[in-house]
Amino acid sequence: MAARALMFQGTGSDVGKSLMVAGLARAFLRRGMKIRPFKPQNMSNNAAVTPDGGEIGRAQALQARAAMVPPSVHMNPVLLKPQSEVGAQIVVQGKVYDQADARRYQHIKASLMPQVLDSFSRLRAEADLLLVEGAGSASEINLRPNDIANMGFARAADVPVVLIGDIDRGGVIASLVGTRHVLAEADAAMIRGFIVNRFRGDPSLFADGMTEIARRTGWHGFGLVPFLPAAARLPAEDALGLTGKDKRAKPAGRVKIAVPILPHISNFDDLDPLDAEPDVDLRRIWPGQALPGDAALVLLPGSKSTIADLAALRAAGFDIDIAAHHRRGGRVLGLCGGYQMLGRRIADPHGIEGAAGEVPGLGLLPVETVLASSKRLGHVTGRTGDGAPFQGYEMHMGVTTGDAPPFAALADGRADGAVSADGRVFGTYVHGLFAHDAQRAAWIARLGGEASGLDYEAGVESTLDELAAHLEKHLDLDALLSHAR
Repeated sequence: MAARALMFQGTGSDVGKSLMVAGLARAFLRRGMKIRPFKPQNMSNNAAVTPDGGEIGRAQALQARAAMVPPSVHMNPVLLKPQSEVGAQIVVQGKVYDQADARRYQHIKASLMPQVLDSFSRLRAEADLLLVEGAGSASEINLRPNDIANMGFARAADVPVVLIGDIDRGGVIASLVGTRHVLAEADAAMIRGFIVNRFRGDPSLFADGMTEIARRTGWHGFGLVPFLPAAARLPAEDALGLTGKDKRAKPAGRVKIAVPILPHISNFDDLDPLDAEPDVDLRRIWPGQALPGDAALVLLPGSKSTIADLAALRAAGFDIDIAAHHRRGGRVLGLCGGYQMLGRRIADPHGIEGAAGEVPGLGLLPVETVLASSKRLGHVTGRTGDGAPFQGYEMHMGVTTGDAPPFAALADGRADGAVSADGRVFGTYVHGLFAHDAQRAAWIARLGGEASGLDYEAGVESTLDELAAHLEKHLDLDALLSHAR
């Protein structure tokens, strides 16, 4: 018997759809149901590697974790990864399919509906309930032709919809009521009700608001969900989530880590385990700001467009700050694209990221990178040069060579990354490095701090349980389930 399904769309981006699905996945799992998350189309450079060697949006990997099942390429059959001049890389059922700018993709996407429905059908065969997440805003009627992400999918798969509005950003009544009025009648008829998310204050003050939304739309109100601070401990869906985390600096932390934020930053949840440590003051530094001179470490995160982000880094003057930091004896770590930037040269002979050519790197590591069309995807384990263990994953399109000592020895016999002759500059292709408690503790000790003994993975699990309990308290789960079909 095929699983029932219910879709969660939003009045806009970053209204909490991803975490709502994650929390509901854990909540319904606790009722003894087999749950699968599904997002027809995602746009994010925060990606995860699946056990079968494909890639999906990081949010769907978190939702799979909430449902206590391995992530699958079918949970996010279409993933768009924004690049620079070439638009976005299109990943279909886990593999690179094409690349296109926004206009060309509008013509491509309709042809991807069969793959989307195929993945949806595969998941329905193995679950009791599918929780489907939309993308962006349900009211983007200019994108409705050929849509596969929101109402186009809901109609094609006949999945009822719940609309989420975010009261924290203001105008939630207008957003929900306005969505009802701009949608075509057949699309609006798919919506069974609404949720108002991230409420702060006395809920009774918005009782009339819930009533008025229901009256003006004809939709059922499934609940008013208060703001949950603990949700910030979970990985953000996309770079919109970085701005909120900007305010979480911990001046009492003895280890200051500076992270330049560049336009095409990817896999930025690499930073979250460090942010969770009380003795680490992790500073996200935006263009227009200077890197703090007293940082113990400058960390260059991953990038979906290394050459373009290297140009942005130089335009912001971060290259000057990094060079000064290194001269003062500071340490520098590059992850994936950040590792490529630290080398002597980056070549793109086939125009993978834009115009073919090459650019000089920052010159802090004696390595060179050539971008290639094939992508390395996979989970890895190993040990860094200090003997500390780690586990993580690789997701990159470049081949980096040089004569520097390696950063790590991988369990499969390969060497990874590079370390400078002075032992103060490090580069690695491994993502997820700091989620391993022993590896994170070794870095904090190296930088003069003390790790808290935090079990990071256990913390993610407890936060998912807390999120589930929060939604169980404030949403009518029985009513939601009654509308799934």
